Amino acid sequence: MTIDPSKTGDQPRRVRRTSSAATRRFGFALAAVINGLLLFVVNVWPGWQVLPFLSDRMVEVLPWINASLAVGIVASLINLIFDRPWLKAIGDLATTVVGLVAMVQLWTVFPFTFGDSTFPWEILVRAFLIIAIAGSAIAIVVQAVLLWRALLRRSRAAVPPPRR
Repeated sequence: MTIDPSKTGDQPRRVRRTSSAATRRFGFALAAVINGLLLFVVNVWPGWQVLPFLSDRMVEVLPWINASLAVGIVASLINLIFDRPWLKAIGDLATTVVGLVAMVQLWTVFPFTFGDSTFPWEILVRAFLIIAIAGSAIAIVVQAVLLWRALLRRSRAAVPPPRR
């Protein structure tokens, strides 16, 4: 938010900068396409099996990774069609929750194999997962607050002002 310099008086007016509907819809469409491509790349061609550092245990985590990508696609398509702040907040919350479950599964199963490398890859990957899990937990709280604020704004807009 920026302060509007044209406003005079003790209380400066805050101006909210928002992106245009076309820009948001382009972003939603792009996100859906990218998630769709990732689903294709991971599951069909070339497939997760081509990565030498993934073990066969990846099949235990793959359903959660696919679910995370699928929820992202659905949320993006809903936002593309309706473009409502409260719907976006719900979609972001759902995507983050499923992504968190996928990362916890990655931590639990740990489908990575690094061979005889002298570099501490396992420590690095586990550290990255801890950071990602913590970040997702924080993001869930933030998304819940944004959803609450969007629903509150929506309910205030639906109530007519009192008559004087």
